[in-house]
Amino acid sequence: MPIPHRGPEARAARPYTERMPIDYATLDLRDALDLAILVEEEARERYEEFTHIVGGRYPGDASDLFREMAGFEAKHEAELQARRRKLFGDTPRRLTLDMLFEVEAPDRNQPRVFMSPREAAEVALRSEEKAHDFFAELLPHVKDPDVHALFNELRVEEIRHQQFLKERIAKLPPGPDVEDDEADEPPALD
Repeated sequence: MPIPHRGPEARAARPYTERMPIDYATLDLRDALDLAILVEEEARERYEEFTHIVGGRYPGDASDLFREMAGFEAKHEAELQARRRKLFGDTPRRLTLDMLFEVEAPDRNQPRVFMSPREAAEVALRSEEKAHDFFAELLPHVKDPDVHALFNELRVEEIRHQQFLKERIAKLPPGPDVEDDEADEPPALD
């Protein structure tokens, strides 16, 4: 039975299967693909927001990393949409973005001006871990074997994304670009 849609604070404290008004046990492959597409869409939109919040200060900065993550999410979203179209044509979605709550999208409170690329990659890593946990948590609740296979495939893909980000983080210098007490100060005017 679906759980009623509640505020983000109430949902964040409960497992994913209780946070969203979706009956995971009865998902068919079309709805599962729609869910996966929406997860990617939500994450892509959030990363795009973050590129503007952290601002572009230099090549390879946090804004560039968030832009790259938005591109990865857009690519995966397009792949899933093509798969859905091939199987189900243009049948309308039964699931909507408001049924989700930050499955893979990073927390809105994470970005800050002067964030370093390493800090941005750590935010992205936490999001990939969150997405993995979401799909892993759903697997025992799913009855349809095609849906189970899809969610397991997505769970494994999130592990690959985590590995990519861990390797990236290992190559980045530690710490922030700017100390926290300086981060909120506006730049000096000449």
